[in-house]
Formats: sequence, structure tokens, C-alpha cells
Amino acid sequence: MLTSASQCRSAAASLQQGEKKIRVYDLRLETEAKTCKLFKIAGRDFNDFLQALHKVFGIPSSETFVVATTDRIVLDFDRFKELQDDTTLYLLQHEHQVLPTATVENISFMPHYDTLIKGGTYEYYASENKESLAYPLAELIDNSLSATAKNTGTRIIEIRMQFDESLGKPAVIVLDNGRGMTTKQLNKWAVYRHSKFTKETGSFARREEDYVRPDPVPRSLNSDISYFGVGGKQAVFHFGNVVRMISKPVGLPDVHELVLSEEEFERKEKNKEDIYSTTILNRKPGDFSHVSEDERFLRTIIDEERGKESFTAVVITGLKEKHISFLKENFDAWTRHLAHIYHYYIHGINGNDLRQGSKKTAQQPTIDIQITLREKPNKCPRVLNLREVDDDMQTLYINSAADTFEFKASAGPGGGTVEGVLRYHPFLYDKETYPKYPEDPKDPKDTSSSENDNLENEPGVVTQEERKIFECFWNGRLIPGTKVAEFDWCSRKHNSRTASGIPPECYRRLSGVLFTDDNFQVTTNKMTFMDLELKLKNNQTIFSLVQNGQKSFRGNIQKEFTQWLRTCNENFDKQIKFVGFKEIKTRTDVPTKKMQHPWAVFSAIEWGGKTYKTGQLVKTHNTNPILYGKVVQFLLYGNFDGDVYATGGQVEVSREPKALWDMNKIVPISKIDKTATDEAIKKNIDSDSEKLPDKLNVEWPNGNPLQNNAILSAGTTLGPLKIEILNKRGEKLSRMPPVGQGKGTKLCVKLTLLHHGLKSDKELAAYVAPHLANTGFWFKKMDHLTELGKYTLNLTTVVHETNAVSFGGRALPRFTLKFTIKEGEAASFDISAMSPTLRVGVPFDIPLQIKDGYGHSTTLTSKLKPELKCCGLDLSYETFSSSGTTFTIKSVKARGKVLNYQQSKSYDLEVTLPGLKQHTKTIKISLLPGIPHSLHVKPEETSIDVENGDQVTFHVEIHDEAGNIAANPKQIVRCEVKGFPPVVTDCSSTGAGQLVTKPINLKIIKGEQQDLKAQFVMPSYKNIPLVIKGLRVLPSTRVSVMELYSQDNENLVLRNSEKIEWIAGGLLENLFYKLYDEADREVPLTAEIASMIKVNWTGDVFVEDLVQGKLPDLQVPKRVGEQRFYQVSYQDQSVSVSFTIVPRPDEPERLNVALPQTTVKLGEILSGNISLELVDQFDNLTKTLTPTCVNHIKVEAEGLDKSAITFKWQESSCAAMVTGIRFESGSLGPRELRFSYSDFVERVSIKVTAGLPAQLKLISAPEQPLQVLNDHGISKPFVVQLCDDWGNPSPDQRVVVDLKTSPPGLTVKTNVISQPVNAEGKASFVVNGLSGPKGCYQLQFKGSFNKKPIPGPSVSLTVLPDPKKPVSLSVEYDTSVKFFAGSKFPVFSVTVVSDEGSPITTFNPAAVAMFIWDGVSSGKKPPERAIELKCNKPMKNEKNDCFHFRDKEIPNKVGKHTIQFSLRIDKNDVLYSNQIRINVVANQPVKLGPVSQTPTPVVSYSKDIASRTLVENMTLKIMDLYGNPAGEDLGGKVIITIKSSDGERNKSFPLFETGASSLAINLVEGKAHIPRLAIRENSPGDNSSTYILVFKPEVYAHLITLAAFELPFLFYNDAQNQQKMSELTRKKDELSSAIEKYNETLRTYKELLGLLTTSCLNASKKEADLKNELCRRKVTIPHPISAQHIDALIKKKSTEAEEIQKVSRRVFPVRDNFRGQAEVLGMVGHLAVVQDDAAAWVISWHIRGDMDCVITKTTEAAQRIYRDTQGRQQVMALDSVLVSPGNRPLPHIRNGYPLFEPHGNPVYARELLIYPCDPESCDIVFKNILGDTILIDDLDSANNYRRAVVQNRIQCPTILTRQGDRVSGRGKFGGAQNRAPPMATLHMFGAPLPQQYHSLMEQIELLRQYCSAVSKREEIERERDDHVKKIASPDVQQKEKDLEDKKRQLREIEKELASASAKGMKRGAVDGGQPSSSISKRARQSST
Repeated sequence: MLTSASQCRSAAASLQQGEKKIRVYDLRLETEAKTCKLFKIAGRDFNDFLQALHKVFGIPSSETFVVATTDRIVLDFDRFKELQDDTTLYLLQHEHQVLPTATVENISFMPHYDTLIKGGTYEYYASENKESLAYPLAELIDNSLSATAKNTGTRIIEIRMQFDESLGKPAVIVLDNGRGMTTKQLNKWAVYRHSKFTKETGSFARREEDYVRPDPVPRSLNSDISYFGVGGKQAVFHFGNVVRMISKPVGLPDVHELVLSEEEFERKEKNKEDIYSTTILNRKPGDFSHVSEDERFLRTIIDEERGKESFTAVVITGLKEKHISFLKENFDAWTRHLAHIYHYYIHGINGNDLRQGSKKTAQQPTIDIQITLREKPNKCPRVLNLREVDDDMQTLYINSAADTFEFKASAGPGGGTVEGVLRYHPFLYDKETYPKYPEDPKDPKDTSSSENDNLENEPGVVTQEERKIFECFWNGRLIPGTKVAEFDWCSRKHNSRTASGIPPECYRRLSGVLFTDDNFQVTTNKMTFMDLELKLKNNQTIFSLVQNGQKSFRGNIQKEFTQWLRTCNENFDKQIKFVGFKEIKTRTDVPTKKMQHPWAVFSAIEWGGKTYKTGQLVKTHNTNPILYGKVVQFLLYGNFDGDVYATGGQVEVSREPKALWDMNKIVPISKIDKTATDEAIKKNIDSDSEKLPDKLNVEWPNGNPLQNNAILSAGTTLGPLKIEILNKRGEKLSRMPPVGQGKGTKLCVKLTLLHHGLKSDKELAAYVAPHLANTGFWFKKMDHLTELGKYTLNLTTVVHETNAVSFGGRALPRFTLKFTIKEGEAASFDISAMSPTLRVGVPFDIPLQIKDGYGHSTTLTSKLKPELKCCGLDLSYETFSSSGTTFTIKSVKARGKVLNYQQSKSYDLEVTLPGLKQHTKTIKISLLPGIPHSLHVKPEETSIDVENGDQVTFHVEIHDEAGNIAANPKQIVRCEVKGFPPVVTDCSSTGAGQLVTKPINLKIIKGEQQDLKAQFVMPSYKNIPLVIKGLRVLPSTRVSVMELYSQDNENLVLRNSEKIEWIAGGLLENLFYKLYDEADREVPLTAEIASMIKVNWTGDVFVEDLVQGKLPDLQVPKRVGEQRFYQVSYQDQSVSVSFTIVPRPDEPERLNVALPQTTVKLGEILSGNISLELVDQFDNLTKTLTPTCVNHIKVEAEGLDKSAITFKWQESSCAAMVTGIRFESGSLGPRELRFSYSDFVERVSIKVTAGLPAQLKLISAPEQPLQVLNDHGISKPFVVQLCDDWGNPSPDQRVVVDLKTSPPGLTVKTNVISQPVNAEGKASFVVNGLSGPKGCYQLQFKGSFNKKPIPGPSVSLTVLPDPKKPVSLSVEYDTSVKFFAGSKFPVFSVTVVSDEGSPITTFNPAAVAMFIWDGVSSGKKPPERAIELKCNKPMKNEKNDCFHFRDKEIPNKVGKHTIQFSLRIDKNDVLYSNQIRINVVANQPVKLGPVSQTPTPVVSYSKDIASRTLVENMTLKIMDLYGNPAGEDLGGKVIITIKSSDGERNKSFPLFETGASSLAINLVEGKAHIPRLAIRENSPGDNSSTYILVFKPEVYAHLITLAAFELPFLFYNDAQNQQKMSELTRKKDELSSAIEKYNETLRTYKELLGLLTTSCLNASKKEADLKNELCRRKVTIPHPISAQHIDALIKKKSTEAEEIQKVSRRVFPVRDNFRGQAEVLGMVGHLAVVQDDAAAWVISWHIRGDMDCVITKTTEAAQRIYRDTQGRQQVMALDSVLVSPGNRPLPHIRNGYPLFEPHGNPVYARELLIYPCDPESCDIVFKNILGDTILIDDLDSANNYRRAVVQNRIQCPTILTRQGDRVSGRGKFGGAQNRAPPMATLHMFGAPLPQQYHSLMEQIELLRQYCSAVSKREEIERERDDHVKKIASPDVQQKEKDLEDKKRQLREIEKELASASAKGMKRGAVDGGQPSSSISKRARQSST
């Protein structure tokens, strides 16, 4: 701050015209008014200027102010001198004052504006290139990346495409949260080609504005890409013609705006004005008063400025239409190109690897580049984060690559280093996986013609000579115009010798990327490199392999690349498709045991466009011998179960012809000759096949050769036979052709003779004939072939010893002869089977079978006449015949008297055929009676007498032709009498039977007899003549006629089937009957006859009346039309008379009303017609109404609407019809309708039901007003009733009721949201849960009927936040502290915030955890690598409503870290806090150290500079204790000296290259770089000595002492020895480093084992403690422990607790509608519960006026409730209540001692209250309400206590008694006002849950803890066991072995170094201190 200028010198002389002047704004007053004055300052100093300010602006001398530039640099004497002409200054209260109003500052910039507005057109290829707009956008993103490079949090870059005309003109806006630009930087931005490398000088220069080259980082992702001062300006004028730059620099309060316009440039040029000048607008954030209407979109952008620390916005308007169209239509394309350009900035050094399990970098990128395109007001904006793009080329390359090959290229001295990655894209299945450009379906690398398109997926197709495979990135961003061709070491042309076996197409499957820094030059538009490929292909460029981020020193890169490519081809290319999977097998033929299983077997492969299948002929090549054969199977090593692709496999080939070779061979699939044709293979196989046995030659030495299929007679002789084996060439063979050396296999011939039976074949002979020199193969003759049938003679070639009939899978030749043996001539016969029983006279046949001499059936060759004989019978036959081998004697008959049908007799039948050797045979037969021949009927008289009505009986017999009674099937005899049904009898089984006719009932006329005939026939035997018998029928004396008549009416005689009309309901009396027989004689009535009379109209019959001939009276039916049938019968209706009575109506009796339906809806017209008729006494229609009656009919009823009633006459029914009946009022239920006509009146009842559904009513609901906690339900259901317009309940179940909410932010959880009403018209809704923001809502019930809405009720409710539901974690800590590596974190206080915003303190501290991890996580949960920390116990001075994390160590590694806190709510629910991103900075600087590990140098004093170099390119940095760079703000020097390793001072020390013993290098910003440090040529020094390089830092800062860095090195005076020692030293360093790593690994294993053991013991102890506690509480835990048992216990005890909760207990009945609201404690009656009923009664009565008072925590909350209830609710705010702290003793106690012994157990009433929630606040409430009120047992004790207290001169408070009395503080008692009313009339405090409930809950919690402890103990034990197994694993054992081996190697090297050092020292002692000439010469020679 500056003081008044009153003491300044007087102003200098007046300034001359045109001299330097400045502009000053007076902004001291924080108003929008501003004053600007121009000052001339030539010749004035700062004091003069201050004096002028006082004078011009009238500043009092006592006022303090500052003068600052627009960049808020406060002026002083030095800076005032450097002010430029036309500078703008501010007059402010202080340097950070916010601008009250906007100001303007003049600036100037440089050359012609065409370089700006037209430069971009040419730079970015304004042709039709689709990608052109992505590159100018990239220039603007480059600037933003540079601006945000130093951001500690997320770097946000946003591109907004504003094409919504409703928001103003189109615009492109680029925003970032970078460091912003001051006015000076904004001025520089406008200057074309103002490079960032231009360094500012002078006192106005800000140190942070100077360019500092960034440190090397992986992939050169240093954000150093805003470079030349050209791209941004070209880019904006490529898009449009106006650019507005808006920026707020970090640390400064002002926003600066700069506008450049093409139109303004042209105007100034036209008016001859200064083109390169304009103004910058300086204003406060959020001020958009200067924005015009057509740029109103800027108001939103400017409004977002508030609260931002720094930012920059580039706003481009005046856009070209073609650009707008392109940006809209090709949104996906240009965003994809941007994602490609910045791929590694967005996704990190490993890129966007989307594959599961992909390796992620420790520090993920924190750069968000978001694109927003807004087109139309009603169209949703398109928003895209470039991180979401997954189809840019680098993403496609990364995710389609199977493996990578990383390398580095060093381009010589000063040439820079290039990081490179090669990726392999394998051939998979049936296509190449090399990615294609998304816009182009063709491969971007394929420039060949379309004729090669069909070869796209073929491996091996090369269509381009030189391939550009490397995309190039400069400082991390893509340079799109440069692609580098393959290098020599990765080119097939240069690797042809080492790349044997690698298919050429593998080189086509490579993509690559190169990462460079700014050591390589690019064009100003960043489109192409200028020198990259030239430098990389220089001979001096060294390529080296990179493994695990480090250079590898083994092998050369060409060899490593070739091996890598070969591995990729073998492991990843899938070019052969194996199909037809069969099985997995084990191959014992494989010599390596581990390779014997598994092998997958396939039936075919697809390879090179061909398919090879099992059984296919193949030929091999490059095998010895060449194989010809068939494919047996294809084999592929691995466990597969279906079709699969692979690069190779094996095939099993069976050599053909198999009969010759009989062997299989397995060869690689690649050995299959793909050029061989099937014809060539078959030709070779056929040539070998001709040598094989082909056929057998058969000879018959005795003649009579047997022909094939010959037929021979039984007994013929076969043979002898001679056999020869021939091949296709006709050569005789006795052996198989030989294969290789030795003779072939010996052959034999086997003879078999088979007889073919009906069921099976039988082998009759089998012989094997060896080959004999003279006879060949010979078989003797075979005799006696007697069996009939077919025979086969087989001659088969077999293998000697094995008798195999095939050789090598091929059948050996065979000969087959088929012949047949038939029967001989007839010699005997057999009688075939006959029926054992024969019948007399029935013909039968005798079949004879003719046989030859061997028993074979044969035929007769001559005619023979048979002869038959049988004793006792007469035999005859008609003829005989011969058929085949059967001779039949036909139609043989036997006649004679035999026994009856039940007995049979045997006879001997003799058959003779003369002329045969055996000519006679005998057979036994049995004979039975024959077939029916005649019918005999008894009695034998021809005419028989019979009385009418009687039956007739006949006996019949059936005889055969010999007179025997015959019994045969179907012997049915039928008797037929005309006019009567026939009768039959069955004589089949006995031959006789009896026939009884039906009663003969004829109509006898005048008593005369009648004649009938009876005929007897057999229907089944037409040949038997019928028998006729005559019947004479005489009249019967039985009753046959009945007569009915009436004595009242002589003319009434009832005839049979007559209809009679009679009055309905009348009585027919005095009916009589008479009976007559067949002779028409009256039959006298007797009691017996009367008993047989039956009537059908009654069962009550008097026999006395019937004897007199009188019948019972007959009642006529009452209903007209009800005709009834009547009958009088005698003796079971054999004689009867029937008649029908038809009732007729009587006179009219009443008016009948017929309703069409019995119910009608209120308000609706009764459907149908009401019928009115006159009926008689029995309701029979009389039809006496006339058409005029409709004029006299009336109808009346309650609530009847008579306006619509009409009366009509219906002629057809003689009735009146009434319509239009409607009720418009009245209650529901029965209504009486009264109809009247003449003297007739009729009343009918009709039920009136509810009308049409018209409304819904809420008939049951929770008490109002309704308040519900968030995520809670409503216990009482809502029941709505469907009603009509009159409010009557309607049961119409077609109505559907819906439950809806208003406003829609409320979510309702119900079982059903829509349902039809039930049969009562009701619908019930149970609300299980309500969730939504706090506020007022409505539940709306609406109905629908036939798509028409039905209005319903609404229920208002308030959703209150749940004070017990955790919703967030609030973390408090000191945000101003810095996080120094290795120190302690500040205390983190974590509060569990409930839904209502209050803290929750009920959670176990073990449930809260703190996680910390390095980097920034993209997810919402901690990653697996995060470290978990537990909370600490709170200290005395800390809040107890939160969890504290204290003394937690900050990580040792600097950089971005993330902290997150978690709360485990239950097993499955975890609540996480927001992630806190911190930046761990270096701790206090303590030492100087190298950036990277430096090997031990070994030098000699030779001329070769490399041999004398100590260090090269070494960077030293000031570091903290943990190796983090810590001195960026420190400068000074580093003093380099050399000292002895053993402390000797008299040694000869080497000198540096300059000849000095010490050097000094600059230490700038905490680091010093040493390009090269070497010793002098011929430097002194002791040979083989160890020296130490000491790098001592000396910094300018006071009181900072830093430890020096010491580097040992070895000195030799012999170059050869130096080289040897250098190699030994390098190996020693490598071994030491490896040993350290091994020790660290094994030490980690041991430490982890110790930690796991400790954890295991702790977990077991905790489990035991919990188990003991459970046992103490009598909860038994079984052994072994079962999780199911514990769960069952928890469930059981939870059920018991729930049952206790359900038990009825005392509750405070008044509903608390305000509890749960913010800052509301609740209603007094709900804040406490009381155990004792009497205490609850009297205390509730005492404060009954306060029981419904609502307690709030703040006055504001109380006032809110007061306003909401319009003053009806009493409230109390705790912040307005003062109570004394602590609890004082009862009045009778002083200084801890009682003054007297009280009676009645006095106690403060408030101490009996139990507070379920917030006991502290509740204690204040009841201290205020109850005060010191005392509760005592009874009134006497109360009065005595008060008296004793007062006598001790102590004030006594109010006393209450458990009996309901009160003694006031003034001593008053008695009366109604001091006596509590009955309990039932009071609202009392509720009762607490019983102690058993709390005990159960404690047990449940302990069981849950125990279950968790058991699980944790088991988990830790498993981890420990696994770790112990891991330590004992072969891998760890091998590491220990390797460690010992490396220790041994290190000891040997140290021993060798010590030995060499001793020799060197000895030689050095001889040679002296200086090197001799011979040594120098040797050194020179060795260096050449």
C-alpha cells in the first residue's frame, strides 16, 4: 500500500506536446461510476506522478491507495520508469479490489491482417478435405492444453457449437479452466508469430510467464504444444471473421476481453487508421452489460464466470455457412479425428485399452475435452466427451492388437529420443483384424485397384511396395500429415535370412506409433514433421528394445523383433480352421510327456481355400519317404470343444494301399502337398495295388467240375480240388509281396462248406491247405451230402499263422461256389394229422405225405389207387389227387349207428398204396352223430284246444340221416303263431328242447271260437321241412271291458282317451265304473276284483266304495293350460279307461303385474315392458281386459318420475304394457309400485340400486395431516368407494382406479398401482414406501369407466427426511494445508449425514473407513489398490457426532492422490463420500541426488574421451528425504570435487578435464544438468584406486543445509584393465540391484506372513471374546460353528423382538406432524417415555398444557411452523431457552449429605423420563418444562418433605405424588385443580419397550458381530495358508536359490575386483605417481 504523496517532491515542469502519456482510471469507489484521466509523465518521477494523482482526483492526504497496471502489478519507482506510452493504470483501494465497472485499455499488435484472416484457409486446406475442420479446432485445443498444464485438478476443455438461432448468431466457443491470460499475455496472443520462447525482461515481467522447458515424461505428454504463435489466430479466422478472447488469469480478480474482427480491419484500412491497434475490455466476472442482443448466448457464458479461479474462452462468430453445415452433418467424423489427435492426452500413456484385464497406468489422465452442439430450441443438444469415443484409429489399433513391441530410437548427439510401439494385428479365423478407417470401408493401407478387393481377407496378399505403418505424435499430439515407413530391422526385405518360417503376410499385420518431443521440428500448422524420418533413418540412429519401461541391453533389435514376430504368428494367427470336433485324446506316441495331453481330434480342416476331410487322398512333400494315403484324422494340441482356428497342427495319414503298407504316420499339416491331384495320387496307389493277391484259380482234377448254382440229388460226392493264388498281373503267389527287406507274409487257402438252413447256417467242413511245391493248394473229396437245401463252398486266402482273411485292411481274394441238394424218388408215405373226431355222413379227406429213402418229402412219379378198410363202418370216397409231395384221398364218408352226442367210439382206419416199399399205414378215428336231417314235434296231434289268454307247450327233437339225435351248432327251432310273437329254443348242445308260446289273446266276437296255426322251422337248416300244428281258441271268462260314468250327470260317460273341459280348481264327484268279460257279460264286483282297481289321481281308495262301483272324487288343476291325464285300470292296466281334463279360467279376481326385471338403477329407465293382466283366484289369465283400459290405469311410487310413463294395449296377450318407469330420488333398496284399474289394485316391489359410477370417495385413510418419512410406507391403507351421482356406493367392477402423484417427483411403492373395484365397489391401496425430495405432495385417486374419467379424492401429504437414513458422508479438514510427502495428514472429521441433514452417531466406528490411493480414479469407488485406514477414538476437545481420522501418514510419493471415505451400512450396502483429490508435494529439501540411478564409473587417463568420462547427461535435483524433487524455488551452485574412498589425504587425486580439482555448475530451480564430466588426459591418480565424486550443493537461501551426493568411481591407468573393470563394475551394480530386489521381495513375504499371523491371532481373540460374551448372556454357540445355525438364532431372536414390539403398550396418541422436518426435535409427548404408569400419569397431567408443544432447535424453524399453522400450533425454540448446566441434588441434600431422612422416595420427576433420541436436547427441554419438580409416593410424605425443606430455609419446588396429588411450589394442595383426572381421560407419555427387547437386540448385535468375526477369521486363515503355500512354492524357492546364486556371483566379482585393485596398487607403487611413456603408448594403442 502507498501512503499519501504529501511528502513527495513538487511536480516537474509541464510536459511538452506529444510526449509519453498514460491513462488512469479512478476505481476506488465501489460504484459503477468511473473517472478516467490522461497524464503526461515525460520528465516526471514516481513521486511527481503521485502528487498529480492527489491533485487531479482530489485524494485526501490521509487516504491510502495503490496504483497498479491492468495486470494488477503495483507501481514503484523502478516500474514507473518502464511505463510505455498509452499505458492504462488503475487507482484502487488495494491491489485485489474487484473492478466496480468495466474499463478499456489500448493495445497494439503487428503485421497485415491477411496473415490472420486468410492464413488459416491455406494452412488447413480449404479444399473439400473432410478432415480440415478438425485441425483448426485442434490448434485451439493445443492452446487450452498448454494453459491447463499446471492445473492440479481435472483439466477441463469444452467446445460449444452454438447454432441455436434463438440464442443469437452462430458461434464456436472453446473454454478451458487453465491459468488464464493477463492483458499483456492477451496482447501477445494478438501478435502474429509471437513465440512463447520470447523472454520478457524488466520489472513488469512476471516470473510465471517465462517459458520453462518441461521435464521429460513418458510419451512426451508434456502439454507443450502451443508453440509458434501462429496456429490459434489462423484457426479462428479459418472458422469465422470475428473472435472474442475472454480470460481471467489465476490469482487476479479481473476478466479481460479482446475482440478482433475482419470487418474492423477493413474499416481501419479504408479510413487510413492504425490497423494493428485495438482495445481490451477489463471487467469483473459475471458482468455482461456490454453484450449485444445478437450475441445473447454470451450472457450464459459470462454468468458462469462467477466462482472460477481462472479460465479462457475463445468465441468465434461470423461463421462460414459451409463450416456450420459440415460441423452439423459430420459431428461423428470430426469428433473422431479430435479423439485421434489427442488420444494419449485423453486416455494416458497406454491409450484407450477397452479389453478386460488391460493394464492401467498408475496415474490416469485428468483431461476432459467435451463437445456440445446445440442446433434448434426443441432439439436436444448433442454432448460428447472425447473420452467416450471408441472408434478413433488409435483405439482401433490398440484394441485389435494381440501384442506390442516397444523400442527407443536415439538419433545421435542432440538429435532427441523417439519412443516407438509396434502392434501386431493377427489373422483371425477368416479375416485380417487390421482395423479400417470408420469413414472408409476399405483398408487405409490398401491403395491397390478394386480387382484386389476379393483378396482383402487372404493372408499373404501384399499390394503395396513401401508401407507407411507408423503414426507420429509430437509432444503427445498427432501430426496427421506424417507417417513413417518401416525401418530396416522390421522389414522383411532386410530380415529374409533370420525370418525364415515367418509368413510374408505377417509383415502386413503391423501398425505402429512414434512419440517424439520438440527436438524434432514440425511445420507451424502442426500438420507434418520436417526432419523426423530423415533423422530416424540416419545410420547414427540407435534402436534399442524396451522392456517394462526400461531399455534392454541384450541382443540386437532385429533379432528381438524377428523372434517377437514369429511368436505372434505362432500364438495369435488363426489361419487353419479345424472343423468337425470329435474328442480329446492322449497321444502316447509323443516322446515329451507333458505334450501327450490334451490333443483335440477333428474330422476336417479348411486351409488356403481348400477343405481336407477324413478319408481324403493326400500326398506329402519334404518327407522321407513321400507318403501317399488317406487322411485318418487331424490333430491340434490344446483343450478345445468345437471349431477352432490355428496356425498349424498335425495330420495322421494311412498309407495306401493299406494291404501293402499297413501303417499310419503323423506329419505336420504343412507337409501336405497342396499341388498334388487326386489322379496322380490314385495312379501311384494303383501301381502298388497290382502286386497284391487278386483272385483264386480253382481246378477239378477228377473231372466233373461243379458249376455254380448246380442242383444235385441227396447223397452226391464233392471234390477233390486244386487251388492257385494269382495277382492282377497273372502271377502265382504263395506269399504277400515283400515291403522293404525280407520275404513277404506266407499265405494259405481255407475251405469251408456251409449248409444254409431256414434259421441259421451250419458249417459242415472247414480245412486249411498250405502251399505245396508240387501240388499247390489241394483238398480231398467229400461224400454223403444228404441234407436238402442250399450249400456254399468258400475258398478263402488267409494269412499263415493268424488265419486273417484281410491284410492291411484289404480283403484277400476268395472263391465262392453255390449249389443245391434236392430230394430222391418216392419210397414210403406218412398219414398227415386229421381231425380226431368225425361225424356220420360228413365227408372228410385223408392227406398222405410221400417220402424218399432219406425221409425227405418227395413226389409220386406213377399213378396209384388207394384202398380203405374199417371194421363196423361202411367207408367210401369219391376221388383222390396228388399235389407236390402230398397225396390226398378226398370226400371220405363213414356211416353207421353210433353212441349219442356225449359219447364217442374209436375205430382203426387202414390205408394202402400199392407199389411202394412201405405201402400200408393205420390210423385211429372217432365217430359222432352227423348233421341235422329231420325235425320231430310232440304232442303228435295235428290240432290242439286252448282257452283265450292261455299258453301252449311243445317238445322237439333233431335227428341225423341215421336216426341219431344230432347236436350241432345253430340248431335253433322257431315256433310261429300268426298274430303273436314267435318263440325259439336252442337244441345245439342236446339235440332236443321245449317251446312255450305267448298267451293266446284274441278278440272274441259274440263268444265264438277261432282257429290258429303253429309252424315249427329251423332257420339255419333250410333243407329240413317245417312242421305245422292246428290251435282252436275258445272265449275267456276274464274281465275284458270297463265302463266309467257320472251319476250327477246322466249324459256324462267317460270314454277312453277323451278330453273334458272343467273349471280350474273345481271337483269332479260321483264317478262309477262297471266290468264285462269277452262274451260281453257284466262281471259281478267282489272284494277281490275291487282290490285290483287302480286310479292315478289319488292313493286314498276305499275298497268298500270300489265294491259298490264308486270311484274317488277328482280335483281339477288350478292352472289353465295345465292339462292332466287320468286313468282307471284293472289288474295292472290290462283293462283300463283313460281321459284328460282341461281346466278353464274362472271369473277375474285381481290385477296381475309382471315386471321384466326386479332391479333398476337410480336415474335409469326400467328396461322392457311391465305387463298388466286380470287373473282369477288362481292367477289364470281371464282375457277380460279391453283396449280402452289403458286410459284408466294408474301407477304410483316414491321418487317415481311419471313424465316418461306410457301405457300401451297388446292385442296378442290381451294385456296392457307400461314403460318409462324411472326413479330420480330416494334411498336405495326395495320400492313399492302401486298399479290401479277400476276396482283392482296391485302392489309390486322393485329393488333400486346405485346409478352409473360418477365419483370416487375416500372412506378410509390415515389421519390427516399426513406426514411420511422418506423411503417409509403408510401402515393404514387407503380405501376408496365408487359412488353414483347421489353418493350411493356403486359395485360396478368394470371401473378401474389408478393411484397417481402430484407433482410427479414422488415415487410410490405399492403392490398395485391400478386395480378394478371389488364386488362392494371398493379399492384398497397399501403404500409400502414413498420416496422423493422433501416437500408437499398429493396422492390422487382417479377412476376410468369405458375410457371415461371418474373424478376422485386427493390426499395431501408431506415427505419428511428420515433422520435415521444415512445419505452422505461430510468430510471436514483443513483445506489450506499442504500435503508434504511422508508427513501426517490433517485430522479428517467424517460426519454421517442423515436424510434430514443431521448427523447420525449410531454407527459402529469399525464401519467407517478411509481409503487412499495414488492417481485419480474414474469410478465412484476406491480401486483395489487403495489402502484402507481405520478411524481413531475422539479426543476430549473433539466433536462426538463424527468420526475422526488422525495421524495418518501422507504417501511418500509426490503427485496426485485420492482420498475417499466409506460407511458400511450393512453386508451389501456401502455409502461412499465424494472423492477428495489431493496433490502430495515434496517435503523439506534435505539432499542432492540424481534423477536416475547412476552406475559406478570406471575411468582411465587415456586419450579416448569415452574412457575418461565419469558421468554423462546426468541431472541432479534437490530432493526431500523420500527422493522427491523439492527445490524448485532454490538456486545456487553445485561444487564438484574428488576425495579418497578411505579418507587418505596424501593420495594422488585425478584432475577434471579442465585441469582443476573442483568444478562449479549452476543450480537453477533446484536442478543441475551435467552434459559430460571427464578427467583430464594423463590425469594423476593411483591405479586401481577407488575415489568418490562429491557433488556439494550450495544454495542462496539462508539456513538451508543440504547433504551432498557422492558417487564412487574406479581409476585405472590402463585402458584395457579399465574396460575389464568397467564391465565387472557394471555386473556388480546389476547384481547388487537384483539382490536388493530379491531381498525386498523375500522381506515383503516374511513381513506379510508376520502381519497375517498377527491378524489371525487378533481375529481369533476377537471371536473368542465375542463367544464368551454370548455365553455370559446364555446364548449357546454350537461346535463346530455353523453359519446356518447363527443365522437361525438371529432370525429366531429377531422374531421374538418383533413379537415384543407388537405387544400393546402405552403410547402418546397425538400425531406429531412436524417431526422429521429440518431443525425440528418433535412434540413434547413424543420426546420421552416413562416406565412407571403412576409416574407417567401424574407427570403428563402436570405438564398437560405442554404435551402437544413442538420443540425446534432454532427460532427460525419455530417461526416457520407458527406461520404454516397460522399460529394454531404452540412451539418452543431451544436456542431461546437457558437452563443451568449439570444436575443439582434434591433440596434435602447439602454438600453431599442429607439434612434429614425423607420418606416417600423423593426423586426429580425429569429423572424418570427416558429419551429415545437426542438425550442432550431433550434434557434441556424437560429441565425447562418440569424444572425441579419432585415426584414422591403419597401426599403425606409430600407435605412432610416440604415442611422439612422449608424449615431448613430452603426453597421447595412443586411436588407430585404417585397417587395423583400436587403440592405447588407455594405450598398449595387439594381441590380439583391439584388432583389428576383419571388415566383414561389423559394423553400420557408412552411406555418404553421392556428390558427383554433391549436384551434381545444386544444379543442379535453380538451374534452379527460374532458371525462377522468368524467369517473374518476364516478369511484371514485362508489368506495366511495361501501365503504359506506361496512361500513354500517352487517359484519362491527358486527366487531364494537365485538370490544365493547372485550373492555368490557378487562375492566372486568383488573378489576379482579386490584382486585386480591389489595388482593395480602394486603396479602403481612400482611405476610411481605419473604414467610412464610405455603406459601412455599402451593406452593410446588400446584406444585406437
